[in-house]
Amino acid sequence: MMIRLLFTTLLALFMVAPVVAQPSQGIAVAPDYRLGPGDVIRIMVFQNPDLSFDTQLSESGYVSYPLLGRIKIGGTAVSLAEKRIADGLRNGNFVKQPHVSIMVVQVRGNLVSVLGQVNRPGRFPIETLDMRLTDVLAIAGGIAAGGADKVVLVGSRGGRQYRTEVDLPKLFEPGGRDKDLLVVNGDVIWVDRAPLAYIYGEVQRPGTVALRRSMTVMQALAASGGLNQRGTEKGLRVHRKDAEGKLQVLEPGLNDELLDDDVVFVRESLF
Repeated sequence: MMIRLLFTTLLALFMVAPVVAQPSQGIAVAPDYRLGPGDVIRIMVFQNPDLSFDTQLSESGYVSYPLLGRIKIGGTAVSLAEKRIADGLRNGNFVKQPHVSIMVVQVRGNLVSVLGQVNRPGRFPIETLDMRLTDVLAIAGGIAAGGADKVVLVGSRGGRQYRTEVDLPKLFEPGGRDKDLLVVNGDVIWVDRAPLAYIYGEVQRPGTVALRRSMTVMQALAASGGLNQRGTEKGLRVHRKDAEGKLQVLEPGLNDELLDDDVVFVRESLF
């Protein structure tokens, strides 16, 4: 009897309860979100469960809907798509006062990609008609430490390839809102690393220095801890590649501006 009770107890401990599939949750999009090809939506008609189901927009923007056949709702706002289906049910005398709601389950037709030095790179849905570059960067977690404050946006506009560079700090100057670009389906945003200079020789902390805007040789030396006891400001050298990739050796002044990938050499004092 004790053996049977022990066996029953162990069996109960190792039994796994059946998993009940839960309906997928919708994505919170604005009413003016435009449905795109491949989007998976849930159409719901109040008090008419037979007319409520999940479907996917075809590449041409159509869905097949009971009683109404093929309906084109791709490229239209969610609110307009709801009205179009409701009008079809009402005009066909299928439902007297239809209350139709559409929930976006998966966004596949309106996406923008964010790559490079951001905290959460990936593909993100364009949820509103006026979604801008800064909105997408915020969704991606913002610029990561070590990321540049200039970003590149590539895509297409009017059937032509499009590329532009955006200076983020200037967006927050007076009138800068006009430079905060609208994003469209297929856009790719690239955030490069911040520019760096390399300092070696007779300084306290040789290595890399993150270049701030218009950073001078003197400021870069200060960022590296300054000269050590053997260092001298005389005879500084900057190794820089020109537009053709050839190495140049320059003798900069302390107030000269450094460029990305410059290499600064600090000589040893002879006295």
